[in-house]
Amino acid sequence: MRPLTDSLPKPLLKVQGKPLIHYHLENLKKAGVERVVINHSWLGSLIVDELGNGSAFDLEILYSAEPDPLETAGGIVQALPLICPDEQTQTFWTVNGDIFCDFDFNLLPDSLGEHLAHLIMVNNPAHNPQGDFSLQQNQLELGPKDKLTYSGIAMYHKDFFSGLSTKPQPLAPLYRNSIERKELGGQKHNGFWSDVGTPERLARLNQSEHHA
Repeated sequence: MRPLTDSLPKPLLKVQGKPLIHYHLENLKKAGVERVVINHSWLGSLIVDELGNGSAFDLEILYSAEPDPLETAGGIVQALPLICPDEQTQTFWTVNGDIFCDFDFNLLPDSLGEHLAHLIMVNNPAHNPQGDFSLQQNQLELGPKDKLTYSGIAMYHKDFFSGLSTKPQPLAPLYRNSIERKELGGQKHNGFWSDVGTPERLARLNQSEHHA
């Protein structure tokens, strides 16, 4: 996203006049969320300055700062004490800060059942034509047929991250291992979704009439 991200972290890039992360916070609030944990690294202080304690969104916002980027899995592991501060909190939702999407969080399952995680999948965009995983009756599989793309929205049981240390690590290998153990569920989102990964995609979003 450079040069746009030379002075702003991606979640603060604006789509139709509003920072990406505002859309997520508003949609989470609509779904009944009361507390949000945001992990940040590059220019993260600007996110803190923008959102503060969350009162403007009628949310409680906590922050997990990463002096060195921990990648997606490492960032969640570091933030877990904030995300699941007590024994009553066993599951949680995550959403990548650099996507634009009209997904309704109310559509996430009430419980994970026998799964440890549940991913929202979307049709493959032009930049990921091969997709990530197949979805067969709410079960994710590694097979080559009918692959979809992971949207960046998920629900987890905290045990999905059991035994992991706080170090830079991606999520993809954890997903593959979990799929092999039949522990990863999913559903497809048929609405609008965009990974805001290039200045060109951001420009197209700002020229479109889609609303998150």
